[in-house]
This record gives sequence, C-alpha cells and structure tokens, in this order.
Amino acid sequence: MKKLSIGLVGSGFMGRAHAQAFRAVGGLFDLPFEPVLDLLAERDEATAADAAARLGFRRHCGDWRRLVEDPEIDVVAITTPNRLHAPIALAAIAAGKHVYCEKPLATTLEDARAMAAAAEATGVVTLVGFNYLKNPMIALARELVAGGEIGEVTGFRGIHAEDFMADPLAPFTWRCEADNAGGALADIGSHILSLATYLAGDIRSVSGRLHTVHGRRPAAAGSAEMREVRVDDQAHALVEFANGATGSVTASWIAQGRKMQLAFELVGTRGSIAFTQERFNELWLYQAGGAPGRSGYRLVTAGPEHADYAAFCPAPGHQLGFNDLKTIEVKALIEAIAGKAPAYPDFRAACELERVAEAIHRSSAERRWVDVAEV
Repeated sequence: MKKLSIGLVGSGFMGRAHAQAFRAVGGLFDLPFEPVLDLLAERDEATAADAAARLGFRRHCGDWRRLVEDPEIDVVAITTPNRLHAPIALAAIAAGKHVYCEKPLATTLEDARAMAAAAEATGVVTLVGFNYLKNPMIALARELVAGGEIGEVTGFRGIHAEDFMADPLAPFTWRCEADNAGGALADIGSHILSLATYLAGDIRSVSGRLHTVHGRRPAAAGSAEMREVRVDDQAHALVEFANGATGSVTASWIAQGRKMQLAFELVGTRGSIAFTQERFNELWLYQAGGAPGRSGYRLVTAGPEHADYAAFCPAPGHQLGFNDLKTIEVKALIEAIAGKAPAYPDFRAACELERVAEAIHRSSAERRWVDVAEV
C-alpha cells in the first residue's frame, strides 16, 4: 500500500484530534493509502519536539515553512489560529501538497477566494474541517431530504451556542481580534451555516444583526488593564434559500450553560427533522399522516445501518464521539486523494460559506437585506 506522508501544523486541541484521526483511520476503514505521521511543525523547536513525541510524529520542526517545503510531505494539515490558514495553505498549494485545513477557511473573504482559486488552478485536493457534517445522523438527515421523505423543504432554524466566552472577565485572546478570528459568527457560526447549506441548499439572501456584548476584556487573566473587543459575541440572521425556503441562524459564544448546542429543525411539507450535537447519536423525525392522538416525533438512534457507524461498533446505541467524526473526515480526505469521491467541503465550498458570513456582516452594518450574489 502506498504511504501518504502527513505534515501537521499546530499541536493544540485540533492538532491532537487530527493526529488521533490519522492514527486511527487505517484500523477502521479499508483505505487506498496508508497515512504516516511524518512531520510536525510548531512555533519553535522545543514545542515541536515535545508535541511530535507526544503525538507520534517521526520528525519535527519549529517553522511551518520548512514543513510545507519538505519534498516528502504529501498532505499538509493546518490546525493553527485562523489568521495563519491562508498563508500556510497558499504556500502548501504552491508546493503541490494536498491541504486539510480547519474551519473557518480564512479570516477574510479575499483570502478565502485566493485559496479556492489556487487549489482549483493546481488540482490539489482540499478539505475543510467541518467534521460535524460527517456524523452518520447528518448523513441520514440528508438522505431523508434527498429522498423526499419530509416533502419539500420549507424552513430551517439553526443555532450554534456555547458559553466559553460568557464570563465578561474572561481574558482577551486571539479570538477577540478581528484579524485573527472574526467573532462568534466566523468561529462557530460557520458550523451552523455549513449544516444549513448541506441540508437545505444554497443561501440566497440574508438579514443579519451582529452584537458585541462584552466590549472590553482584561488584557490577561487577573489584569486590571482592559482591551477593546471588536468582534461579535453573538450573531442572528434571517436567511432565504435558493429553493425559496426561509429560516434563521444564530451563533453565540456567550450562551450561559450551553456547551455544544449545534442544533437545527428542518421543516418540510410532509415532516420535519430535529437534531442537536449535544446528543449527536440521535435524530428526531416527524412524518405527517399519523392517526389523531398518535402522531409525533420518533427517535432514531445511530446504529450500524447508518453511514460509517459500523466501522466503529456492530451494535446500535453504543455512541460515537467527537474524535470518531474526525476519523470519518480523514477517511473522506484520503479517499478524495485517491480519486474515489470528491472532498466536501473543499476550499470552494468553504469559500461560499465565507461569502454568506460576509453578507451577514454587511447586512448588519448597513441594516438591510443583502443578496449573497452582491458579495
């Protein structure tokens, strides 16, 4: 079996998730290539050496440029702060590497477009880390929609709410800088936008409102010095889909008590689907036509008959976890490199999500509906 040499940039939470997924995927799925944890890059040599030893990489370096230029590397996986996505990805594409980049694709639409255009010009495979799309229950929801089992889609109501920035005294971080992160809409709202478009189709127009609740935060933990925050803590948007359906999306990282409320209700003319990532091995399905007093939502529990679940467990109800979704995502990347199926979402699809987010920003600033085609 041909080996696929993996270069990982970054070793934080997402870097560890990538490393684990690349280690696990070959033992779960029949693959056309064997991924090899080859080279890890971090901000300096000492950090890189420690991370490489912990995560199982055979080499390390203190500069991502060395990794990108290394002739042995086939795939560059990017798990850095958002502002570094564009320069690393563009350099990797120029070097002929396939690129697996965490979301959001970039901190500006201009960068996202440049990344998508570069990938298309060279023909390298790209994949963006919207791993919640790889949930077997989301695959089931898409199948239900495509099969007409809930009728014509008429509405989508979605939210991504967490509380990791809810404390007004939580210190200023890179997430609070527009050039580094872009706010709640860009950081976590991109996930609910990805689900909306994956299930209900392209978004045609938006009416958005961004809100910065905590306009100043301590410069560091316990510091009396305060820094101004210029990004949104929460975002709300009415949306119109290309097929005529309407709905709403909400993103908040100050939602007290919410840890991972990535949730939606998808409504059709003959039924509806409800889901939350906090119970992501379950899907609630309603189909019209039941007897009076006997109709309602029914619970569908994830099991081996659903996409990719069986690779992890032969019995239903035993639960997949976050890192399992990342492993499914890595499988999709490797199959795309082998030409078995297109990668989704690739840089072009992720760029379209950036266009929607930019339209919401523009709508909020100009207090009007904005067509995504304007952006």
